[in-house]
Amino acid sequence: MKTQIPYGQGFEEVEIPPGNIVNVFTPKKPKTSASFNTVKQKIKQMVKEYAGMIEKSNGDICVLVSDKTRAASNSIIVPELLRQLESVGTNMGRLRIIIANGLHTPMTRQEIVENIGREVVDRFTIINHISDEEDRHVFIGRTRFGTEVKLNRKYVDAKLKIATGLVEPHFFAGFSGGYKSVLPGIASTKTVYHNHSFEMIDHPNSKAGILEGNPIHEDIKAAGRLSGLNLIINVTVSSSKPSSIHAGEVEKVYKEAVEKVRSEACIKVDHLYDVIITSNGGFPLDRNLYQAVKGISVGESIVKKKGSIIVLSECRDGVVHEEFKRLMEYGETPKDILSSIKENEPLRDQWQAHVLARIMLRSKVIVVSHSLNRKDVEKMKMDKVNTLDEALELAKVKENGGKSIAIFPNGPYTIPVI
Repeated sequence: MKTQIPYGQGFEEVEIPPGNIVNVFTPKKPKTSASFNTVKQKIKQMVKEYAGMIEKSNGDICVLVSDKTRAASNSIIVPELLRQLESVGTNMGRLRIIIANGLHTPMTRQEIVENIGREVVDRFTIINHISDEEDRHVFIGRTRFGTEVKLNRKYVDAKLKIATGLVEPHFFAGFSGGYKSVLPGIASTKTVYHNHSFEMIDHPNSKAGILEGNPIHEDIKAAGRLSGLNLIINVTVSSSKPSSIHAGEVEKVYKEAVEKVRSEACIKVDHLYDVIITSNGGFPLDRNLYQAVKGISVGESIVKKKGSIIVLSECRDGVVHEEFKRLMEYGETPKDILSSIKENEPLRDQWQAHVLARIMLRSKVIVVSHSLNRKDVEKMKMDKVNTLDEALELAKVKENGGKSIAIFPNGPYTIPVI
């Protein structure tokens, strides 16, 4: 049986030896797709509907744009949004664009050009959000979870606030998109640390597909409301291409997008499996090992204790997050990592290490990547191989071995429901 798994900008073919029990789980195919004309019409409709709000801003507009790790179709959406704003007489000289990097490494000029287009970069003020620069942030309030909300001043000062984004399952915030452009997107480091604390990540509802009762999502939502975000343009994707676009008032259109993704991504799984084979959804999400934790997390709830999770992730940029790497190298066991995080927080990237270490308490993690250094990954207490055949051997999958194997080609775009 052969299955194609997204890997980088291509695919890897998976073939399981006969004599094993194999099930392949994929999201339901969307009934619609979002062509360029669909995108154009949706944005045009939004600008028309909120023309009064746009006019009152007198061009004092801030547009938040997701960074290079999200397939949010920014190269299509951002230029079209700017064209539509200009077509209704908006004073474009005051408009600024903030790359909502969160705690990620700020993008280079060339990466920004690839993300939103050279014409946009050459014409408009582009601000790379840097969470560590305290003087760039302003305090706007506190959530009921005790999070002090400090956001990028250039955003807070704007009269009209618009954000692009991608709605997909998120391994601890429930779903991405919506107010996540604000927190963590343009929040200060301390604000993100509180939202991503050990207690918040450890909550049983901090999982993919859960919004109600998820403290991380509810904290993000509270911060987003405080921030005054007016409008969003969020997309959903299928096979790395836009499948729908949702534009307008934040909570209304976000709810629509989430319901669509939930209906497609949630897949019933009847039992636990010896081996999970997953991906990080291909490029751009699989460009580093830090992000690959999202793909690995797909197997957490459905892998047998002492089973194996195999993730195919190109990781062309490497591990990238040095603090994440350092945390995963600590001690001898995953339990040591979790204890260290709990005792010493806040620590940069602790949330990613927290989730990965928790998974590793239950199962072996094997990374299939042509780009990563084997010793680096092994120091992080995982196995690293170049091919799936090597991974299957480590997972003790052989001909007539009778192993139960679940394959999730789309990785984090799928939510297994046991």
